[in-house]
Amino acid sequence: MREVANVGRPPKYRDVEEIEDKIEYYFKSCEGEPLLDDEGKPVVNKYGYPCWIKAPKPPTVTGLALALGFTNRLSLLNYQGKKEFINTITRAKSRVEEYAESRLFDREGSNGAQFSLRNNFKGWNDTEEKRLENESEKLKLEKRKVESQLVDDSEDKFTERLKDMATLADILKKPVSNRDIEDFE
Repeated sequence: MREVANVGRPPKYRDVEEIEDKIEYYFKSCEGEPLLDDEGKPVVNKYGYPCWIKAPKPPTVTGLALALGFTNRLSLLNYQGKKEFINTITRAKSRVEEYAESRLFDREGSNGAQFSLRNNFKGWNDTEEKRLENESEKLKLEKRKVESQLVDDSEDKFTERLKDMATLADILKKPVSNRDIEDFE
């Protein structure tokens, strides 16, 4: 019996713990690193805002993908399909989603948060779903309209032909000398 060779690239992660460590490191790096004084307290500027060695950054799906060593967010989404990693990656994406969702309530971040939620997470793109539903309804309406027009046209033509036949029958009953049957074809 022949042995089947493994084809393709080996998996990027062998177990869940390995990927979970990198996920936690990514979210920790998003928190930033504040500048601390000699007593270990955060240094603030003249406006009372903390000074940063490394400024905090928002967690994103693309940032998560890059931190895990993927080339783009679609690679991460594909990796999410592996049954042993589905819960871990879904939970990490939920953390990103939670951050974006919380930004919906502040003035500066709401547009970016809406964009991220609509494009990275299921259930947030209601306008596309509504558009598809509306298009479907429009197509159904158009179909009904065309069908009713066909029925109306056929009824109109039928009625017109009946009138032509009645006129022809009248002519045949009472012939007129200056009329020819070809006048009615």
